[in-house]
Order: sequence, then structure tokens, then C-alpha cells
Amino acid sequence: MVTVPEAYYQFIMDYAPYVYVIPPDTPDPAWGRAAFAAAFAIDFLSEAYNSKQFENKKTDIYNKIVNLADWILTQQCTDPAKKAYGGFKSNETSTYYYSVDACRVIPSLLRAYDVTNDEDYLNAAKLAGATFLKTMQDQQAYGGFARAVTIADAWLLQMDVECLYGLIGLKMLAEKYDTANASTYEDIMNKAANFLRQGLENLWLYYDPADDKWHRIGLSENEIYDDPFAYALLGLYEYEGWSLTCQKIYNFINSIRASAQYPAYNPAVCWAGYIDVISRFAACDYYDAVTSGILWKIRKAHDKPSFEFSMKIIDKHQDEFMFWGAKHTDYSYVENKKAMATVCWLSLLYLNYEEPTTRFKQILRSNGENITLYQIREASEQTSYGEDIDIKAIVSPARAEETLIEPGYILNDYITIHVFAPIRHHDKIRRKGTDYEVLDLQTFDFRGETIYFKAYCRRLLGQ
Repeated sequence: MVTVPEAYYQFIMDYAPYVYVIPPDTPDPAWGRAAFAAAFAIDFLSEAYNSKQFENKKTDIYNKIVNLADWILTQQCTDPAKKAYGGFKSNETSTYYYSVDACRVIPSLLRAYDVTNDEDYLNAAKLAGATFLKTMQDQQAYGGFARAVTIADAWLLQMDVECLYGLIGLKMLAEKYDTANASTYEDIMNKAANFLRQGLENLWLYYDPADDKWHRIGLSENEIYDDPFAYALLGLYEYEGWSLTCQKIYNFINSIRASAQYPAYNPAVCWAGYIDVISRFAACDYYDAVTSGILWKIRKAHDKPSFEFSMKIIDKHQDEFMFWGAKHTDYSYVENKKAMATVCWLSLLYLNYEEPTTRFKQILRSNGENITLYQIREASEQTSYGEDIDIKAIVSPARAEETLIEPGYILNDYITIHVFAPIRHHDKIRRKGTDYEVLDLQTFDFRGETIYFKAYCRRLLGQ
């Protein structure tokens, strides 16, 4: 049984709402404090407040939730003469009020209200939803939310698919916290979902009314950031369940595999910070660590192999995954900054983690054997592999009628394995002291969910 690492809990208690902390203990002054960092901390703490692991820390958690929620209120525009009325500063020194920040903050204020019964938090969430997000939506005729407005009423009119995350808070308001105005929220949600879905399904990041086009990033606009898609996907999932759109986008991004340039990439661990969705490969050498946390609910219900495997890796590298970016090869940090959003979302993953129970896993437990997986790390002039990972497998000899025996090998050099872990082509497995390379790989699904993986493996020469 896994529990939230003490270092994660203490980091949130000590440093929220700072966005980044430079080890060992210096909040990054360039980013300062931000409403979204406070919001994600509340998301975790409000669940931790009712969890058995933290039952002896309820008072401390309660006080921290109050502290964070009160601070968020100081970041809200309360001048009804301003277009930003009801929105939240992007950070404490900014004059910009982004739609996505309201999308992030509304659910958190409602959770703080659940814990404290402080109606100031409820009223702030209502103001952000029914007033600010409606203003941002009404500023253009498309249905999304204008990206931002300044305190001086200057606009950024692009519309980001990430704002689909706002469906979570708007739905909470409509169904429980402000039912008297449910029709207002439902209208906002319908317009936002109908328009932004177009961008999400076609893997665009934002729409720009200036040229009437959808856009990505990169010179050829082939690339996306991973975390806006994770947030958008979670928002739409909470709004409409495991819909065709959610399945399509999750499966597409999660099936983008390693490349010759980045052979160590495994999307089951986490998604890469930049992804080329046209050529279909990772466009950087690091994981955006927060994505493993954002996706926990979807993976727990619909992609159990990735859910289990990501936890296995993260739990083995708890400190490395506190940084916003972890290298594919060895999980070392990209930049020496621990990220509040990352730690909060991974803490939610820990808090909600349960080892998957499936029929195939039962078979593995009763009939499987222990083997060791080594993920490929480099595949240039010399092949290298990462750390050892213990997994279970059903192992059988290769069958002659199914095996193309290559020169220099005999039938006994080949085996077939069935595993729950999301292994990849060219990974190495060690069985009873003998090393094998994964060759052909098949994924077996049932009702749209992966059940297990079947791999044909060949003994590595020199073993």
C-alpha cells in the first residue's frame, strides 16, 4: 500500500501558494505566489483532510486550507466596473486575469467551502463562474473563453482548449452549489464544450480570432504542450464521462511512442512536455511530471497498466518527480525548481492509488514468474538500458510455427511473455539470468481498455 510521501505533504504545507521552490528552501521570486498554486494545494488538502493517513493532522490541514483560500480571495478582482470582475490575477504582481485561472480556482474554492462552511469562498466561486467566465465567453461569438483581460480592460482574445478544465467547477456550481442559477452555468458549459471540443479533437492548442484559425506551437505548428491537453481532457471527462472524444484524445496521445531521437520515452510513465502530433513522437527529452497526476482518475478507470506503471516509477523516484520536468533517461531534473502544481497533483495520485485488480493480474499472481524489465535508454552506436524494474509475466517457449528464426539463432533463443506492464519494443527483460530483447509486441484490449501485453522476445547475443 502506498501513501503520500511526507516530503510531498510538507512541501505543500510549507510553500503553497508559491509556484516554484529552488532547493533547498527558496521560493522562486520570478514566479512568486499564484492563485492556481493555492488552488491545486487546496484540491489535495481537502481530500487529505478526510483521509486516514492524515487523521492526526486535520487541524493543521484545516488551517492551511483557510490560509490558502483567504489568500486566493485577495487575488480576485472585486471592482464591478472592470471587465476582470470576478477573475483572479495570474500571479500576485500581475495585472492580467486569465480565464484558465478561474477555471482552476472555482473547484478549489468550493472544496474549501465544503471543509470550512465559509460562504465567502462559495460566493467567490459563484462570482468567478457566473460573472467572470460569462464575461470572457461573451467577449467573442465563438463559445470559448477569451484568454485574458487586464485590470485596464485590455484583451487577449485567443481561446485555449485548456479551459475545458473549467467544466469541472461550472458543473459543480450548476448541480450542487448554485442550483438557482443552473441554467446560466449550463449555457456557459454547452457553448464552451461545443466550440473547444473542435480544437481538442483535432489536437489544436488555441483558436485566434485575429486570423480565424486554430493553432499549435512550433515552426510548422506540429507540436502541443502536454499539460493543457491533460487538463482539458480531465475537464471534459468530468463533464461527459468516457466519451468518444475523451477516448480518442487520450488513446492518441498515450500511444505516441519512443523515437530514434528519444528512445527512452514511455508515455505510460508520463507525457512528454512537448509532443509532435503530426509526426507522432515526443518533441523533447523530458516528462512533464504533473501529467501523471492530472491523469490519475482517467487511468485508474480506463488504463490500469499505465496507472500502475506510472506509480511504480514515481514511487521509486519520489524526489526527482517533485521537479516540473524529469528526463526520460534517468528522471534527473530539467531545471532546479520543484513545482507546486506537480507535487499537488502527484499527491492526489498517491492519495487515490489502489493497485489495480483484474482477472489477468489474478492469473499473474497465481501462475506468473518474476522477471526484470530494463527500459531502453539509448539506441545509437551503443545500446544502454535504465534501472531494473521487477514485473511478473507468464512465460512460454516460442512455437516454431509462429517464429521467424534469424541467422545465428535457434528456436530456444526465443520466448513469449504475457505481462501487465506497458513494455516497449527494444526493451530488455531478464529471465533466470538470461537477457532478451523485446521484438514484436501486441496489445490485447477488451471493451476499449488494455488487458495485457504479449511480446515475442529474442535472446541477446553474448548472453
